[in-house]
Amino acid sequence: MGSFTGRILRIATFGESHGKGLGVVVEGVPAGLALNQEQVQAELDRRRPGASPLTSARQEADQVEILSGVAGGRTLGSPIAMITLNRDARSGDYAKLADRFRPGHADYTYFQKYGIPPQPGGGRASGRETWSRVAAGAVARAILAPLGVELAAYTIQVGAVRAETIDPAFASEHPLRAADPSLAEAMVAEVQDARAAGDSVGGVVELVITGVPAGLGDPVFDKLDARLGGALLSIGGVKGVEVGDGFAVAARRGSANNDQMDADGFASNHCGGILGGISNAEPIMLRLAIKPTPSISQPQSTRDLAGNPVEIEIHGRHDPCLCPRIAPVAEAMAALVLADAWLLQKAQARSES
Repeated sequence: MGSFTGRILRIATFGESHGKGLGVVVEGVPAGLALNQEQVQAELDRRRPGASPLTSARQEADQVEILSGVAGGRTLGSPIAMITLNRDARSGDYAKLADRFRPGHADYTYFQKYGIPPQPGGGRASGRETWSRVAAGAVARAILAPLGVELAAYTIQVGAVRAETIDPAFASEHPLRAADPSLAEAMVAEVQDARAAGDSVGGVVELVITGVPAGLGDPVFDKLDARLGGALLSIGGVKGVEVGDGFAVAARRGSANNDQMDADGFASNHCGGILGGISNAEPIMLRLAIKPTPSISQPQSTRDLAGNPVEIEIHGRHDPCLCPRIAPVAEAMAALVLADAWLLQKAQARSES
């Protein structure tokens, strides 16, 4: 399985949804960076389940334990290993689903590739795997902190309700991470209506990154937007990524879409902070299309392991909308890409001097 990523800043994640625990090893971190358990925990608390009535009711403290690579609040330059133990897994909830594929989940494709029958909670394909990503992302944030890089992700659409204004401060305190105060209640209603119907709802998460210096990214195959897109699409539930104005540029002419320059710099940012696969110091703008949570309690048609048509109803504890919990994961994955690109840039500069 592809559980490793990164070039200089490398991470390896491990663990399953209903296994004993989850963890991550982060390698390539410079020595001397300020990092402690509280910093990592603060990020993990933003994605943990059970934090609001609009998310999964699974109760996990997601308490991180740093096993190596940090001492006295500073990184040592050695691999940083972090783990958490699963405390509230209820594997019995999946006993009736063990021989059938859940629509919209990875059960069928994992079975075809690995010969593994459906695992409780989805096993490695569960959204619980993202604990490891967020823990690693906290380390990446420590690398980016001296540069002044800031990352903020928030929900700009739930179902048919789309934000008309953006208030990141409001979003950071809202249970859905809704960005528009005037439409937040309508977004909540979309989620509640879907849940009441035994259904789920999708949405769009926007990610804005400021403070990124110009020059990060390595054409032609390791363009910054390509690496960010790949990292974000690796998150379960993400079905599309837009950079800058995204698909809207298809209806424009070049005269309207080009980011012209003046004495102060760029006069617009249609490109979303990346030109030719390299950052241009403008804010990096990304949007993620999030599919509806596939675990719904309505009857659905599927097949069992023997190929027989069967009906399935999924009960248990699931997020009716993935957006609020994917937002911090998106920040973490972007931070990992940017920190890796920054370390690579420094290494290239040293080799050329």
